[in-house]
Amino acid sequence: MKVQDLMTTEVGACRAFDGGDRGAQIMWERDCGAVPVLDQEGSVVAMLTDRDLCMAAMTQGRALSEIRVSSAMSRNLWSCRPDDDLSQAEAVMRARKVRRLPVVDAGGKLLGILSLSDLARASVEPKRGRAQKKPVEPSEVGATLGAISSAGN
Repeated sequence: MKVQDLMTTEVGACRAFDGGDRGAQIMWERDCGAVPVLDQEGSVVAMLTDRDLCMAAMTQGRALSEIRVSSAMSRNLWSCRPDDDLSQAEAVMRARKVRRLPVVDAGGKLLGILSLSDLARASVEPKRGRAQKKPVEPSEVGATLGAISSAGN
């Protein structure tokens, strides 16, 4: 199975110059814990998580409206392509201890996001068709979650 078969395509994104409150608003409206940060050309340059925002507000002692996304975002960026095998994406999640990967085209433009939640849902929903095989094995999701949650994270 390919990343494009499970990725979420309706993704909110923000810009580095946005206020932290804009990132929080997108997360609230879309019921998610992270948003990609785009540059002027629409390429993904970073990720912003709810934890990033909380830690920035606490360490900077300022309201989210006074904090720029650029001062809170995670600059280490790992992504995948829509035609990558799910196993490749899971390997990146495990190695880099990330719960979400932006899905980008060859130019780095945002196409969607693949989350651990997408994988978990697919592990309990049978694939449509005669085979009724789950597209993702629950044991793979468990191994990915375990690797992400291991010491050092």
